Amino acid sequence: MATSLVLDASSQAPLHRQLYEALRTSIVAGRLPPGTRLLSTRSLAEQLDLSRNTVMSAYTQLLSEGYLVGQLGSGTYVAKELPERMPAPRRAPIRTPSKSASPPPISKRGSTMAAAHAGLRATLGMVQASMAFRLGMPSVDAFPSELWGRLHHRRWQRSWRDVLSHQDPQGYLPLRRALADYLATSRGVRCGPEQILIVNGSQQAISLVAQVLLDPGDAVWVEDPGYIVAQGVLKAAGASLVHVPVDEEGLNVEAAIQLSPNARLATVTPSSQFPLGVTLSHRRRLALLQWAERSNAWVFEDDYDSEYRYVGRPLAALQGLTPDARVLYTGTFSKVLTPNLRLGYLVVPEELVDTFIAARTFSDFQSAPLEQTVLTDFITEGHFSRHVRRMRTLYAEKQALLVEEARRELAGLIDIGPADTGMHLLGWLPPGMDDRTAAERAAAAGISAPPLSAYRGQTSGRGALLLGYAAVPERDISEGVRRLAQALR
Repeated sequence: MATSLVLDASSQAPLHRQLYEALRTSIVAGRLPPGTRLLSTRSLAEQLDLSRNTVMSAYTQLLSEGYLVGQLGSGTYVAKELPERMPAPRRAPIRTPSKSASPPPISKRGSTMAAAHAGLRATLGMVQASMAFRLGMPSVDAFPSELWGRLHHRRWQRSWRDVLSHQDPQGYLPLRRALADYLATSRGVRCGPEQILIVNGSQQAISLVAQVLLDPGDAVWVEDPGYIVAQGVLKAAGASLVHVPVDEEGLNVEAAIQLSPNARLATVTPSSQFPLGVTLSHRRRLALLQWAERSNAWVFEDDYDSEYRYVGRPLAALQGLTPDARVLYTGTFSKVLTPNLRLGYLVVPEELVDTFIAARTFSDFQSAPLEQTVLTDFITEGHFSRHVRRMRTLYAEKQALLVEEARRELAGLIDIGPADTGMHLLGWLPPGMDDRTAAERAAAAGISAPPLSAYRGQTSGRGALLLGYAAVPERDISEGVRRLAQALR
């Protein structure tokens, strides 16, 4: 079998992908007929001078897609019924609704979500397919794919029976223990593993908070400008949003109290405010906690990219500033590893743990068990800390390059400077220039640069473009700046 499998060591495609393609092509072409028994992964690895993990990765992909089948104690065989030959499902006839037909009845929550989603698409639809400067994405090229693959395979070999069963809705206990240790040392968070829920990212965290803590009509402080996706979740829960201005000290707590002293919840990004990047001052942190205690309210702290601080020591989380702070704290691995991992965590006060577990149970029950176990190994074996340090260095270099290129190519068009935190920079436009028009021009040139005004609620101010740099290869930063300059001229 190995003689028909030709792999190119000089190709940029990974060897496991080349092997997968070669085997799949041979199966579809009939060179490996249905029922053929394949060599063991060890034997094929020896014949092709590959690592066994490379062969196992290719076999696993083919098994998952239905080209191969495994027989316990016998081996791996070409499937007798290939995916390409399976009968296509019959399609139901397409019905064209009558123009006079009334729209189907939906709930108020459904209507609110649909309206919020339409606004989100209108705001961000122009930025999804561009190469630079997409927001919120880490560097895919720097993801430790080979290491992750080895950990993934090792876990599957050792405990596949366990991960195919229902797990604890609160999350994998060893992962919660690892997170409790990490958060205590790196963020100053006060919690034990029993206070942590593993969730599918910060969006699910805010959704659970809204379900547990809010009734329709409850007032919620939101930062202005702020994270519009979280605001959409709160709107869908029936919350009444109170847009609180943000200045150089972060959320203006004094203004918030004047606007709505009896709010039920305050949502903040204190370590690196999105999208302005400012840090909530110590004075306002204490004022916020005092307001929550005095008003019997809660604070939702979204610590979405706190790992990326380039100047000075990392700041302690708001949650750990005082004992028994009325704070629910969330973080995500989307910005550190990849959004497709869909894993984050929510730290809740002890008295709310049982209620949040119940809410999670009736939501979607659990996050992916296998990914939780792999992430546990990634953290406990020290890979996570090393990866964060590498990414912090890499992103600091990318930020410096973006600032340098922008100052050379965009002088007079955009005012841009370095930031202490985060994964994007604000490019301030000349006074009076409409940032939505500038963003549309950039999009027409293939550049993602959403306007700051898209994230504003009730406030107004100078226009700016948001320029993400973390996901942009260094070689593309200069080209992206040049194209943006052409678009703005």
